[in-house]
Amino acid sequence: MDYKFKDTKFMSAEEKEKVLKDWEQFIRSDFKEICFTKRLYDHLHLHCSFIAHYDRLGFYAHYFSRPEMTIQFFRQFDRDCGCRSAEYGDVVYWLHGEYSDINTAMCDVWDKYKTKHYARLKKAIRDRDLDLARSLYEKHGVMAPW
Repeated sequence: MDYKFKDTKFMSAEEKEKVLKDWEQFIRSDFKEICFTKRLYDHLHLHCSFIAHYDRLGFYAHYFSRPEMTIQFFRQFDRDCGCRSAEYGDVVYWLHGEYSDINTAMCDVWDKYKTKHYARLKKAIRDRDLDLARSLYEKHGVMAPW
């Protein structure tokens, strides 16, 4: 899609385009840390109702080291989930005001990829949980029922 971003006091239209490009690259990379740029991190904590979590790597570790947290993060950008803030609950003001153009575009991008990623993340949760159950059965000398 072609977006017409507006300059704001703290972010030019060109910077918004770069953030959107970083956002899509991050999603397409399956959330690789190397693709989680400082520019993307700064936009998320400054203009999308996320707290900073100390720094870029702390933020990344919080949301992308466990699939449950990754799902929570992306539900904020999912219109089917109401785009409610991952950290502040029913808050949706991050979609309004000076940054509504870029933030709405981020929701559009997530919409293109979400089905694949949600399925992959839910499978990762299931596989992890079954591995844990298997290891607990083995630890106690019990044959797993599957």
